[in-house]
Amino acid sequence: MTNENKNQFRQPDHEHDHFLLTTVVGSYPKPKWLNRAKELYKDEDHGFDEDDYQEAKDDAARLITNEHERAGLDVVVDGEMRRNEMVEFFAHRIEGYEFNGPVKVWGHNYFDKPSVVSEVEYEDSWLVDEYEFTAAASDRPVKVPITGPYTLANWSFNEAYEDDDELTLELADLVNEEIEKLVDAGARYIQIDEPALATTPDDHAIVGEALEHIVADIPEEVRIGLHVCYGDYSRIYPEILEFPVDEFDLELANGDYEQLDVFKDPEFSKDLALGVCDAHVAEVESVEQIEENIKKGLEVVPPEQLVVSPDCGVKLLPREVAYGKMANMVEAARNVEAGLDAGEIDVEPGAPTPADD
Repeated sequence: MTNENKNQFRQPDHEHDHFLLTTVVGSYPKPKWLNRAKELYKDEDHGFDEDDYQEAKDDAARLITNEHERAGLDVVVDGEMRRNEMVEFFAHRIEGYEFNGPVKVWGHNYFDKPSVVSEVEYEDSWLVDEYEFTAAASDRPVKVPITGPYTLANWSFNEAYEDDDELTLELADLVNEEIEKLVDAGARYIQIDEPALATTPDDHAIVGEALEHIVADIPEEVRIGLHVCYGDYSRIYPEILEFPVDEFDLELANGDYEQLDVFKDPEFSKDLALGVCDAHVAEVESVEQIEENIKKGLEVVPPEQLVVSPDCGVKLLPREVAYGKMANMVEAARNVEAGLDAGEIDVEPGAPTPADD
């Protein structure tokens, strides 16, 4: 891993010597009219056909990409406007999956949990069209989130493979095929989402093996991140440092950084994408609060290894709240950069000296 892997996303007009890359995890609130368009599309009586629905999704993707630009993010995402749910979306595109109706998961919430009924196979690309549309709609670099094979296996009924580990590795090979197509299309920032990893003991081993499959023959300049939702991170650290990724995206703001010390010993040798906004709280943190949160990351890694993002996808928040968090997050990151440039912010003793100091 080199610092250039991160610096390739620095905007040409970036005014500070230091660079804290700002981005989002993935999902973003859908405009209400997009949900209405989906209802009309499903109701054949309204004459709202597939082309109409596609136009609505295109419009929403363009709108949210622009919203991310207005917030000032260095790397944008389309907010996953075309995706319904992180497993279901991909399962519909992978040969070997089928759906038999929703499953109750907690309270009154249902999940359309798929079953793997035959050998999984890669057919058409899952995300290249989505990536190319977003890249054409923005002059900023675009990140592509992909649900990881461990989650695709773990959150499905396995009726075809001996165990979930075997299924995970088969799916990892398919993810590798998709990333190769994305790279051919111009993508340089891929995020693998494994939300269940830190909640299940000892499964870091199969995730690490799956990641080896995923990154096979992927060029070094392509940035690979791994997003892990909230859980007991001591279950996976320091073992995850062996994973072949450039960046770990971790949900820490929601837990008020109680687990921050987990990552201090041994030294965190990868880039840390630190969650600095709570995706579960429908209030916009102040710029000053987010600045303090960013400084928490500097207790773990030096500035050149720090990336700034919200804790997780923000799709469940009111849209104006999600935008406020993003805008304040970017302003806070730029303020911290200025403080680092001026020597007003101390980096934790023992951390490597930033190259530009």
